[in-house]
Amino acid sequence: MVILLAGDSHTGKTNLAQRLLERWHYPYLSIDHLKMSLIRTRLIRLQAESSDAALTAELWPVVREIIKTCIENEQNLIVEGVYIPFGWELDFSAYYRRSVRYICLIFSEEYILTAQSDIKKYANIIEARQQQELDVAGMLKTNRYNLEQCRQRGYKYLLIDKHYYIDDKMLQDLLD
Repeated sequence: MVILLAGDSHTGKTNLAQRLLERWHYPYLSIDHLKMSLIRTRLIRLQAESSDAALTAELWPVVREIIKTCIENEQNLIVEGVYIPFGWELDFSAYYRRSVRYICLIFSEEYILTAQSDIKKYANIIEARQQQELDVAGMLKTNRYNLEQCRQRGYKYLLIDKHYYIDDKMLQDLLD
C-alpha cells in the first residue's frame, strides 16, 4: 500500500508519517527531502522559494514513478508533502489506484486563528525549519481551498478543528 499524506505547510504531515513509520514500519518519502536534494545537486533549476505550482510540476512526475515502482514491487510507502497535486489519481490506472490511499490534513479556520502558538511550537517537531512568522492569511486561504477540493473530489481528509488530535481509529477509518 502507498499512503499519500497531503495538506498545507504545518498541518503535521511529516509528524504523521513518522508515527506511521514507527507503528507499521512503512518507510516514508518526504517530498521536501527530494526537493532539496534536486535543488542542491542542481538537477532542477528551481529554488526552495519557487512557487508550489512550479515545484509540483517538477517533483510530481518523479514521485509518481516512485509510487508506481513501489506498487509493482508490492512494497509499502508513505509519501508526504505539499507537492501532491489535486487530481493525482488521473496519473494512475485502476491497477495502481487500488493500492493508493490519500489523506489530506486540513486546519479549520478556528484552529488556525486560535492555535497559532501551537502551530509555531510544533513546526520543528520532526524537521528543523527556519523560524518565520506564520502567514495566517495564506494558511486560511490554502486550508479553505484544500477542504473545498477534497469535498469536490470525494477525497478523504482529516479536519483538525478545536484540538490537534489523531488517534489510531481515525487513521484506520481514513485508510479503509
